[in-house]
Amino acid sequence: MYYQIYDTLVEAAAEDCFGGDLQYVAVLTPEEWQQSQDSFHMGIEMELERHPHTTKAEVNFDSLTGSFSVPSRHDLRNTDYEFAFALDERGIVFIDECGYARRIVESIRQTKKWRVSSLERFFYDFLESIIRGDSTLLEAMEDELSHLEETILAGKAEKNILSRVADLRGDLLALRTHYEQLIDFGQELIENENEFFEEKNLRYFSMFTSRCMRLQDIVTSLREYSVQVRDLYQSQLAVRQNNTVTVLTVITTIFMPLTLIVGWYGMNFKYMPELESPYGYPLVILFSLLIILSSLAYFRYKKWL
Repeated sequence: MYYQIYDTLVEAAAEDCFGGDLQYVAVLTPEEWQQSQDSFHMGIEMELERHPHTTKAEVNFDSLTGSFSVPSRHDLRNTDYEFAFALDERGIVFIDECGYARRIVESIRQTKKWRVSSLERFFYDFLESIIRGDSTLLEAMEDELSHLEETILAGKAEKNILSRVADLRGDLLALRTHYEQLIDFGQELIENENEFFEEKNLRYFSMFTSRCMRLQDIVTSLREYSVQVRDLYQSQLAVRQNNTVTVLTVITTIFMPLTLIVGWYGMNFKYMPELESPYGYPLVILFSLLIILSSLAYFRYKKWL
């Protein structure tokens, strides 16, 4: 699909884009790019990557080429939208097999109208579409971490809570890598080595880069927060384990003298006077109860219980 940049994107024929005075946007499949590559006169001799796995921009003699690898916001660690691009001062071509770039361009065509149109303004809107909604996504992650923290402090933490924290940390790591690449990408555009962009329009790329930096800072803070939540869970778990050990120790300590009594009177020597006394059995019971009660009172006084 081919578009010319007026105050909006307007669908056009390929011939109008190649020979016209207006800047253009093209979204092609890899096969279409192979067939029409020479028509763009960008002097690109190398093959563009179909599955680049990274977002980057590279300066060539007559063009700027590169690729996008955009994590799906529904599955940040496992699904990436990958496509390539090539641009010069006349326009930009997206080589898109997955349909992601095509959807963004079509959304811009339907929703955007510019007071001052330019390739830089279009590309800014394209880049902004990639990170649109990320602030809301990060806020949702922060709310979930806060909820997990409250659950842990309330003593209602489930066994899978560490797994969920680990998933969030993995998602945040994927976003941090993504933003780092976008920041490098934006800085490459600001450099404007081939002077494809008008100097006054470089502010668009500066705005985009600054926003990516702010998002990266939020991600860094959330990763630190996730570490705190994980440590809180582990400390709470250690406290519960210590409490359990304390109770078991107290019980063992209480029954140690009783075990001694059982062992002592279990010897059954013939001349043990208590064996013949009618008060021997109740006295042993009373003595055992006194040991238990005095031990409990002592432990409570020491705040071990």
